[in-house]
Amino acid sequence: MRRPRFLSALRQRDDGVSAIEFAIIAPAIALLLLGVIDLANGLWQQMQVSSAAQAGAFYASVQGVNGTPSGIKSAVTNATALTVTPTLSSSSSPSCQSATPSSIPAAEWCGCPNTTSGVTSATCGSACSDGSTAGHYVTVCAQAPFSAIGPAIPGVTLPTKLSAQSYARIYP
Repeated sequence: MRRPRFLSALRQRDDGVSAIEFAIIAPAIALLLLGVIDLANGLWQQMQVSSAAQAGAFYASVQGVNGTPSGIKSAVTNATALTVTPTLSSSSSPSCQSATPSSIPAAEWCGCPNTTSGVTSATCGSACSDGSTAGHYVTVCAQAPFSAIGPAIPGVTLPTKLSAQSYARIYP
């Protein structure tokens, strides 16, 4: 049995193949691009939250014991356009969920600087391992909500809250 001529002519032609290939691969590329945009957006927002916590710690460092928790909160919230929730913690390992103390001295804790974890708690006025005296610190925390713009990917969980903390040494 002979095949009709038009079928053999169609088998030899490749017009439109690239359009079909593009239609097959385009959704996968679009999802990949959406994931990259989500990742970049999340990293950018995390940097903003971290910068806000650092701004609050800088304010506390400059103002010392004369600063106020409301001043620190203002420094944190004014450091970024994101909706940031600032808190102060009176310990070296805050959960960023604690209530804000009413004054800077109430939020202070004493510690010694180290190279592995930043600052470790110590008794005020005691000697640190490097020979210095334990200093007064305050911990500034900042949190902001995060929601991905892309669809949920099975097996991948994204954070719903971004958080950062920063330490500031307080000088009387």
